[in-house]
Amino acid sequence: MRLIIAILLPFLVFFTIGRPIAGIICLILQITLIGWLPAAIWAVYALGQYNTDKKIRDALADRGR
Repeated sequence: MRLIIAILLPFLVFFTIGRPIAGIICLILQITLIGWLPAAIWAVYALGQYNTDKKIRDALADRGR
């Protein structure tokens, strides 16, 4: 679901993953039609990083048990 949001409304993804400053910067970039594509790419990349970090945290938490 977040991937679809990252493509259609890139700035919104940053707010859902807890990065509001990046979301505001992405919104400013997205306002221009030319900037929408880099904003979407950036949002997809940030979402991938967020998912990777989440998996690492979960693996480390399971290891500590």
